[in-house]
Amino acid sequence: MASQENTIFSSYQRDPSLFDELYDDKGEVKRIYKTLFNLYGAHSIEDYMRLNEKAKSSFFNQGITFQVYGDKDTQEKIFPFDLFPRIIDPEEWEVIEKGAIQRSRALNLFLWDIYHEKKILKQGIVPLELISSSENYLHQMMDVDPPGGIYNHISGTDIIKHKDGKYYVLEDNIRCPSGVSYVISNRTALKRALFGVFNHYEAHTVTNYAENLLDLLETVKPKGVDSPNTVVITPGMYNSAFYEHSYLAKTMGVELVEGRDLYVENDFVYMRTIKGPEKVDIIYRRIDDQFMDPLEFRADSALGVPGLFTAYKKGNVTLANAPGTGVADDKAVYTYMPEIIKYYLDETPILNNVHTYHCSRPEELAYVMDHIPELVVKPVDEAGGYGISIGNKLTKEEIETVKKQIKSNPRKYVAQPIMSLSVHPTYIDETNSFEQRHVDLRTFTILGKEREFVLKGGLTRVALRRGNLVVNSSQGGGSKDTWVLKQ
Repeated sequence: MASQENTIFSSYQRDPSLFDELYDDKGEVKRIYKTLFNLYGAHSIEDYMRLNEKAKSSFFNQGITFQVYGDKDTQEKIFPFDLFPRIIDPEEWEVIEKGAIQRSRALNLFLWDIYHEKKILKQGIVPLELISSSENYLHQMMDVDPPGGIYNHISGTDIIKHKDGKYYVLEDNIRCPSGVSYVISNRTALKRALFGVFNHYEAHTVTNYAENLLDLLETVKPKGVDSPNTVVITPGMYNSAFYEHSYLAKTMGVELVEGRDLYVENDFVYMRTIKGPEKVDIIYRRIDDQFMDPLEFRADSALGVPGLFTAYKKGNVTLANAPGTGVADDKAVYTYMPEIIKYYLDETPILNNVHTYHCSRPEELAYVMDHIPELVVKPVDEAGGYGISIGNKLTKEEIETVKKQIKSNPRKYVAQPIMSLSVHPTYIDETNSFEQRHVDLRTFTILGKEREFVLKGGLTRVALRRGNLVVNSSQGGGSKDTWVLKQ
């Protein structure tokens, strides 16, 4: 048995006020991690540095990168990856998976309702004003029936473990959740660097995502189509998630296209090929609503396909995710998720929300204004960690700036208590040692017609800067392989 003193974890400093995924309250390595702890402890820090560089080279050679958009320029970066994996036991995962499916199903029913009869709005359970004022509510989607009745084919649920040891949902992502390609790439990189560790654990595979995505998309093919032709549409190589677009198209065995590769004729969609036109039945779109069809939305969009939305309304093509889903991952709508789940499913939430103050409510606005140092303030419609203000990290001047931003448009902001995300040992290049870093988990749920799938793994994201709570890659975060153990 390797002891902590002669392992690469010897310099690891544990803050007992934080929930550490590796250590229990007594400072002992948790049972589920003991074998892994000893396997890694058999390496010197010099060994680990070499393995870490090997993993980086693997990512670079595969082109596993993302774009960070700055004020002045755009940078392409390798996605930071830590070789020490996160382990989730089967019992915990069962709760996470059931909770993710519950939320995805409830959100799908909510979307159908608000674009059809609006019962939940008429009964005052969710305020009409909340929906009508959302920038992501598409009036063009009223009374449109998506093929198979599915809006949010792919959902990303961001989950944290708090210091109380319980899981909470931070937000739902159903416009265009990204990151699943990194889940698979992380597993591949870890197997290349440290294949032997997998002999000691039985973890679920994560390489079955693409086949399940294609299978479930085909369950919502347009009526009258026997063998659907599926494509992935991308804004192009300069998009921040282009690696993922190309990866998913390749692993699903379908074409990756841009808007200019498609055209609409007689309300059907066709792809230009060297052999002539091919009819397209299902489009997994990684283009925002406003850019997908210049005849219906932004006329200046060069990314979309003229006439695409009309073809969709007539049921001649499936779009995944459906247009207009963004209204449901508005962080103001998130505050009503317990009511939405109860209304449509008659169930209590399996995964709890974080208590959220919505600044459009006068009494909650007053509380937020008086307690910003204790809160995280978020814009309701941003993604990627942009626009977030963590109150206890702000100067007095920055607090006043945040207050002015909120006052100028209260509907745009929500606030949550500063949650203590769990921490996980993470190798830090600058110090060549393991340190505590905050982590969250993004799960990926696919809804099909009468069937769903949750990837047994998800993306563990790491806030690489010491003390930082923002895990997004665009804000300097990294990731880990996530092992969900078999029963």
